Amino acid sequence: MAQIDMRNSWIAIFSVFTISLALGCTSTGNTDFTDSATGSMCAIEQDCQDIRLEIYHFHGTQQCYSCIRVGELAEQTVNTYFSDELESGRIVFRHVNGELPENRDLVINYGATGSSLWIGTYIDGEFYKEENTRVWYKINNEQDFLNYLKSVLEKRLAGELT
Repeated sequence: MAQIDMRNSWIAIFSVFTISLALGCTSTGNTDFTDSATGSMCAIEQDCQDIRLEIYHFHGTQQCYSCIRVGELAEQTVNTYFSDELESGRIVFRHVNGELPENRDLVINYGATGSSLWIGTYIDGEFYKEENTRVWYKINNEQDFLNYLKSVLEKRLAGELT
């Protein structure tokens, strides 16, 4: 009987120790994180991911109206809604003539095969690329194009890749 009481005492002590240890490992205070891209404080660590975007309008030397329009509207979207990110370098936008030899590596890296709009997203050093084909269906409605691309870029800046 004394052995059972002694074992129950050890179990109780071990349980209290384990619970104390677990409670000591959880923080109830606010932890501030610093965003490496902007230097601002973040409430949660996910908001502090180092996220950068490259938006490239690939085109040929000769461009049709639609190809020119996609490039113009993409540039307008970035300049209108993301001027701070452009200035800080968090977003890069360029028109890239894919036929020029100096752009060969960029064309290969993105896999561009013709006139196209590509978004490269860097999240904590990982690179994700996507061709956005939906913009072509929006070139006849400027505000629809701007709203759509703005929404896509905001999601990428938030780390959302879907």
